[in-house]
Amino acid sequence: MNLSMDDPTQLVQAGNQVLKSSEKLVSMLVKETNTSERVSFIRETVEAQVFMVGPQVTLKKNSNLTLDKIPQLNTTNASIDIDLIGNALNNNGSAAVAFMSYNTMENLLKPDFFNKPNNTVKTMMSTIISATLPKTNNTTLTKPVNFTLKHIRELNKSGNLSCVYWNIREWIVDGCSVVKTNSSFIVCSCHHLSTFALIMQTRPSEEGPLLESMNVVFVIVGLVFTSLALLTFAFCRWKPGVNNVARINLCISLLSAHLLFLLTQQFIKLIKPHKELCAVISGALHFFFLSCFVWMFIEAVLLFICVKNLSQISSRQRALLSSAFLIVIGYVIAFVIVGVSVGLVPEGYGSEQCWIKQERGFIWSFLGPVCFILAINTILFISIIISLNSTLKNLKAEVSVMKQTKIMVFKTLAQSVILGCPWILGFFINNNQMMEILFLILNSQQGTFIFIIHCFLNDQVRQQYVKWMRAVFP
Repeated sequence: MNLSMDDPTQLVQAGNQVLKSSEKLVSMLVKETNTSERVSFIRETVEAQVFMVGPQVTLKKNSNLTLDKIPQLNTTNASIDIDLIGNALNNNGSAAVAFMSYNTMENLLKPDFFNKPNNTVKTMMSTIISATLPKTNNTTLTKPVNFTLKHIRELNKSGNLSCVYWNIREWIVDGCSVVKTNSSFIVCSCHHLSTFALIMQTRPSEEGPLLESMNVVFVIVGLVFTSLALLTFAFCRWKPGVNNVARINLCISLLSAHLLFLLTQQFIKLIKPHKELCAVISGALHFFFLSCFVWMFIEAVLLFICVKNLSQISSRQRALLSSAFLIVIGYVIAFVIVGVSVGLVPEGYGSEQCWIKQERGFIWSFLGPVCFILAINTILFISIIISLNSTLKNLKAEVSVMKQTKIMVFKTLAQSVILGCPWILGFFINNNQMMEILFLILNSQQGTFIFIIHCFLNDQVRQQYVKWMRAVFP
């Protein structure tokens, strides 16, 4: 039979057939035992465990074989706690439980088969699991059974989680409830055995397409001006002592990070099935964005040194650190952080959007250094403003110097965007569309501000631009 992935009827029939065949296969592993026995196997698409108890465990209370608690049955992304002893006592002292976890079953038993309102987006948040009591006459549970399901995707805080079971044609919630939940897993309690899963419902975002389109447009604009800034730094002549190393490498990092991010989001549907590729891309994005922030920090330090020396050396600027040393700092720090992160939590990369996963707080491998650098850059920026304000008060005699200093004040204020200060807005978005748009605009245009401040508003660069234009259009 040719299975159509768009035909719900065919998918349901195929899913039911797989469940029936799997349960029949696993039941063949059950055999009579007087004590207890465990059988398990792992395949690419399914994991299974079977646990059996016999009369010597359940009926002989004084026996050394008595089990006070049945060991937990586990698969990679799920586990089950069931009172098998109680069930065995209702079945002449013998019982068995079969526990299976299907890694690709959601392709057949889709979350869209959940019988909840159609105006919600449904996402499968766990592997689909199945539990049965094979070769057991009395299958009535003495106690509710608890399932622990790990989240296989990032949890949306505004989403509604439901423990569901498969009822031949659809997912329903009857007889199941949520006992415990956090960002990594959920515990569901059910009064019967069946095929279970965890489904998250979220409201469709009307702002999503608009923000996605704006994101693409602004990132492309930022990439164009970042490229122009790099070309300007490469082909224009600069005054001796002007240190553009931080700005050049910041542009390189911004260009790499935003270009990779844009391409990833545009081809996310093609990339997602390849988990290794998705993980590599998320690691590369981690490195490029971290290097961006390190270069922002270096730029802030150099600007701070320049402004501090303003009152002593006028407007003359000099490089206090060698270019080679700055380049080592700018990239090695980011490389070390990513390397340590990979070593400690290798499975932390490759989320649904090919970014860092939220589980186990791994996102702080990015947020931690970013918060630290933003805090330092904010302090340096405030210090720069204070120093410039003090210098302005001492420059009352020379109007030309005053004018130049005011221009520097304007550049310094605009420089706050280059130093990454607007990234702080990310902590205050909280579903605020205007804040999200402002965050998107400012942080996608860092390359644009670099071009405006350090290229377009630079008299020396403008003069060279004029010469080039006259040469091209005489």
